[in-house]
Amino acid sequence: MTKKIEAIVREEKLSDVKEALRELGIVGMNVTEVRGHGRQGGITLAGRTGAYQVDMLPKVQINIVLSDHNVEKTIDAIIRAAKTNEPGDGMIFVYPVEQVIRIRTGERNHEALMYPGDIDSR
Repeated sequence: MTKKIEAIVREEKLSDVKEALRELGIVGMNVTEVRGHGRQGGITLAGRTGAYQVDMLPKVQINIVLSDHNVEKTIDAIIRAAKTNEPGDGMIFVYPVEQVIRIRTGERNHEALMYPGDIDSR
């Protein structure tokens, strides 16, 4: 079975997370800039005209599709790299993936996910 990991982390932690994933052997990923908030509801900033609430904070979303047996070590690597122990560190979601198809070659599922030097070839 294949899984999709969707991690939403602080913008300033993206380089740390990418490096941790690269060291693990994660070759392919997508990164999207997103805005949102969790339990904290945003932050209050002080400006010249007084305090104001920013409720949609900038974050990055990292999407990775990988084999089941690599999910836990990938989650651990993301947590180690993204954690600041402050509210707003982010969330990780794990979804089942029914099929993966590489458009160029027509390869499917596990073969479509394989890259030279990736986590499965180590």
